[in-house]
Amino acid sequence: MEPDLFTAAAEERQSKDPAASPLAVRMRPRTLDEVVGQRHLLRRGSPLRRLVGEGGGGPAGASSVLLWGPPGTGKTTLAYVVSKATDQRFVELSAITAGVKEVRAVIDGARRSSGAYGKDTVLFLDEIHRFSKAQQDSLLPAVENRWVTLVAATTENPYFSVISPLLSRSLLLTLEPLTDDDLRGLIRRALADERGLAAALTLPEDAEAHLLRIAQGDARRALTALEAAAGAALAKAEPEITLATLEETVDRAAVTYDRDGDQHYDVASALIKSIRGSDVDAALHYLARMVEAGEDPRFIARRLMISASEDVGLADPSALQTAVAAAQAVAMIGFPEARITLAQATIALALAPKSNAAYKAIDAALADVRAGKAGPVPTYLRDGHYGGARKLGHGAGYQYPHDLPGGVAAQQYAPDAVHGARYYEPTRYGAEARYADVAARVRARLRGEEGPGEG
Repeated sequence: MEPDLFTAAAEERQSKDPAASPLAVRMRPRTLDEVVGQRHLLRRGSPLRRLVGEGGGGPAGASSVLLWGPPGTGKTTLAYVVSKATDQRFVELSAITAGVKEVRAVIDGARRSSGAYGKDTVLFLDEIHRFSKAQQDSLLPAVENRWVTLVAATTENPYFSVISPLLSRSLLLTLEPLTDDDLRGLIRRALADERGLAAALTLPEDAEAHLLRIAQGDARRALTALEAAAGAALAKAEPEITLATLEETVDRAAVTYDRDGDQHYDVASALIKSIRGSDVDAALHYLARMVEAGEDPRFIARRLMISASEDVGLADPSALQTAVAAAQAVAMIGFPEARITLAQATIALALAPKSNAAYKAIDAALADVRAGKAGPVPTYLRDGHYGGARKLGHGAGYQYPHDLPGGVAAQQYAPDAVHGARYYEPTRYGAEARYADVAARVRARLRGEEGPGEG
């Protein structure tokens, strides 16, 4: 049996007994207007609108479409809507289980259908990044000759996972993670719609909030959990899907965490204080609570970058590099994989030697400035490059450190008001012990004295 016949059989079963299909399939949007989220792709006149024939046909020059985005953001849905809106045959394959043989069978079927019935085919290929280069090459003739309209989906960067010839012939559409508001609207529609639960049950606010946390931006995950919980509630003859029923069904306890309230700040504070206290296990616990509650991973990464400077500082100069690298990685990959990167950074910071000397140093300097301790810049430190500066004496008497032994000149740099003030008081922890020795030696030389250990 050809793969497209499997699709036809599935649609026939669904039409005879819609309830036999999963809730996520039953609630699949029938038009672009029913799609949740992805507003940047659904605006009037967008390439996707033109692809389904709204406003002048498909996008010029594109013989295939690549949908790139996280799981559960609507890639399969968009492919299905395209096929329905254009009245084309819809064939779905997964690169996990299909190979070149299955692809060729679909292409042959598409050519026969086009010739015999004048009906074109949309081939939806999920997880295209799992195809090898040779397997992706097998798609090129069908794409170039427009035997099929290829709609391929990937969760990985197509610039690294899709061959250049196919990428250059494709319209690349990037899908964004669904927001809580997007998912909330979808859940409520599934509760009320005849295709869904047909208002047979209600969902209290606390259970809805937990369902949103479970989903983590994934529409399929939200509907699958809702369906399972609804089945359990109906089996117990309950009129609503309670939080307890939802927890029992999905085997996941509700995390008490309000991303807009006190818990948001309390748990974040506990994470940072656990890192500061070098309790790696407590830090990981609070990180897990934030991840499980669906906290924005960029918020967590920002807090870790701050901690790297405030609590670790120069005791381990690589801590900030680790935190910044984690923030960059999180921005690129998102959840769920970002949890590993955040954990790596959290562990590194928690176990690093600690110093708040940099934090105390800048605050002490700011306190003096705010108290009015500023004063004029010494004349020999002022800019002497512009016309007339020399006549004002700017730069005169400045000693160029690079011309001196040891690279340090015995001259005053600070204004008189704060001359001799010591803001940076290094600790003897970790790598900062070396900075403590350097600071002592340099300060002695600046005063015209001989530094420690030198003679």
